[in-house]
Amino acid sequence: MDEKSQKPDPIVEVEQFGKLPNGTTVLKYTLKNGLGAELEVLEYGGTVRRFTVPGPDGKPRNVIVGPDTLEGWIENPYFAALIGRVGNRIAFGKFSLDGKVYTLATNNAPGGIPCALHGGEEGFNARVWKMKAFFKGTETTVPEWVRNAGIYGEDDACLYMELESPDGDQGYPGAVHAEVVYVLTPENTWRVVYHVTSDAATPVNMTQHAYWNLKGCAQGDMLDHTLWVGASRYTPVNAGLIPTGELAPVAGTPFDFTTPHTIGERVHADNDQIRYGAGYDHNFVLDHPEGELGHAATLTAPDGMKLEVWTDQPGMQVYAGFYIPEGMQTPEGKTGPFGGVALETQHFADSVNRPEFPSVILRPGEVMQSVTEFRFPKA
Repeated sequence: MDEKSQKPDPIVEVEQFGKLPNGTTVLKYTLKNGLGAELEVLEYGGTVRRFTVPGPDGKPRNVIVGPDTLEGWIENPYFAALIGRVGNRIAFGKFSLDGKVYTLATNNAPGGIPCALHGGEEGFNARVWKMKAFFKGTETTVPEWVRNAGIYGEDDACLYMELESPDGDQGYPGAVHAEVVYVLTPENTWRVVYHVTSDAATPVNMTQHAYWNLKGCAQGDMLDHTLWVGASRYTPVNAGLIPTGELAPVAGTPFDFTTPHTIGERVHADNDQIRYGAGYDHNFVLDHPEGELGHAATLTAPDGMKLEVWTDQPGMQVYAGFYIPEGMQTPEGKTGPFGGVALETQHFADSVNRPEFPSVILRPGEVMQSVTEFRFPKA
C-alpha cells in the first residue's frame, strides 16, 4: 500500500452552534485533516472557535484563545474573527477619498483620542457569513477564482465564505463583495485567502484576529513564549495608537524581535510606546516584499511547540492581549490579560490617511487578493 492510499481523507462536519439575539441560527463547520488537526469555524464572523493541533507530546492542543459562546463574542468581539472592511484604526473616524470626506463611527478611544476600529460598530466580525465546504473534486460549488488560484490540494479540507457589504455600510463607500477561503492541510497549516471586489473606490484592509497560546487555550499567559519577527522597522504611534507616519528602526528598542525574545521580557519596559500600547499593540513593517509570501513571525512555546506566520501583506500587528478580560470563559476554561497574543497580518493602521503608507484603496475592476498561512512545522 503506497503512502497516498494510507493518508486519511479530509473531513468537514457541520452542526448547529447557537442562535443570535435576533433568532438567527449560527452553524459551526469543523475542518479535519484526519491527522489530528481540527479547525472549528463559526458562520458568525468567520470566527475560529478552536484550532486543535497535536502538541510535542502528541496530545491534541487547542491553541486559539477566545470566548466559548455567541454571547461571549457579542460581549468581547474580534477574537479569532475576520476583520473588515478596514482592520485596525482610522484616526478620528474620518478620511478623504477622491475629494470627498467620509465620517465613520468612532468606536474606540485609546488615550481619550477617538478612532474608528476594526470596520465599525458592526464590522465583518459581527456578520453571519455564507459558507460552503469543499474538497478537490467538488470545485463546481465554488467560484472560478477559487478553482484557479492554486490555494488547495487534493488532501485539504476547505471552507469558502462570502459576505456582501452594501454601499454606505458603517459609513464606507461602495458595495463590497468579500470572499475568504480557509484551508486546512495535512501539514497542519491553516491557510487564509482573501478576495475582495467593490463597485466604487473604498478602503479595504482585512485580517484574521486570532489570539494564540501555544501552551493551550486557558493555560495561563503567553508571556513565556518566544517571538521572532521579520521586521527591522515598525510604525510608532501616538497616545491614541494612531501611527505618527514614521517608519522607525526597531534596533535598540523593545520592538526588536529580529532575534528571538520572550514577549514578557520587555512588555513592561520603561518606554512611551510600550505605555501607549499597554505592552505591545503595534504594527511591524515586514522586511519581505509586499505581495510575495514571506516569513513574518515565529512564535515558540516553552515546550518547543512552534507557529510560523507567512504572509504577502506589508505589515503585522502584534497585540499582547493586555485587555483580554480577567476570567473570560473560553472553551477550555477561564483566561485573562496576556492570555493570548494576536499576530494580525495586514496593512498599516490609518493607511487611508497616510499616502506614504502602502495603499488600502480598492477600485472598481480591481481585486484585493491576499494570503496568510499559520504553519505548525513538525519537529
